[in-house]
Amino acid sequence: MPLSSTLLPALFGLGTGLALIVAIGSQNAYLLRLAVSARIRIVALAVLICAVSDALLILAGVLGVGAVIERVPGALLVVRFLGAAFLITYGVLAARRALRPSAVALDVRADPALGGGSAGGHAGPTLGRALGTMLALTWLNPHVYLDTVVFLGSVANQQGVDERWWWVGGAVCASALWFSALGFGARLLRPIFARPGAWRVFDALIAVIMLGFGAKLLFGG
Repeated sequence: MPLSSTLLPALFGLGTGLALIVAIGSQNAYLLRLAVSARIRIVALAVLICAVSDALLILAGVLGVGAVIERVPGALLVVRFLGAAFLITYGVLAARRALRPSAVALDVRADPALGGGSAGGHAGPTLGRALGTMLALTWLNPHVYLDTVVFLGSVANQQGVDERWWWVGGAVCASALWFSALGFGARLLRPIFARPGAWRVFDALIAVIMLGFGAKLLFGG
């Protein structure tokens, strides 16, 4: 097969996928928070949820699910209000943590993955809570269906019959690369978050992002 039918569509898919997901959003913001507060196992599973979810959504778009979504606006409306309620609730909790911190300093020595063993400091989220929150942020966002399923699906289907699968491979790789880089790369910031003040600023930013996206879903669609 010539490169124009394999490598070029794959690179196009990679670039399109990165352009769409490399942005500050509720999902990325929460993954960043997990990266600097949670155990490596939780971060790895959260990255896996993000990457696999994106792959499934892209595949659904290629297989024509986007056309079905466009014909059922009521379903997206339900997702929109559920997502808005979830984001606003999480934003309020983040604002509360920023205004009234309680043992927010992260003791990097408490994480065996970093070579320590003492307990204490900032307690990261439990496995169930972290993964449940990540699933909600991923699947209760109506824009993920419009952007990933409808938009990326339509772009993929503009490629040739065979080329579109190379494009899909590139887009899926983009998701895996981005979420892995964000989830595992951000762990380098952990020493910064040993300071309580850093957590207050970070939670304030998380609150602004979550409340902003929640309000956008609630009032702006």
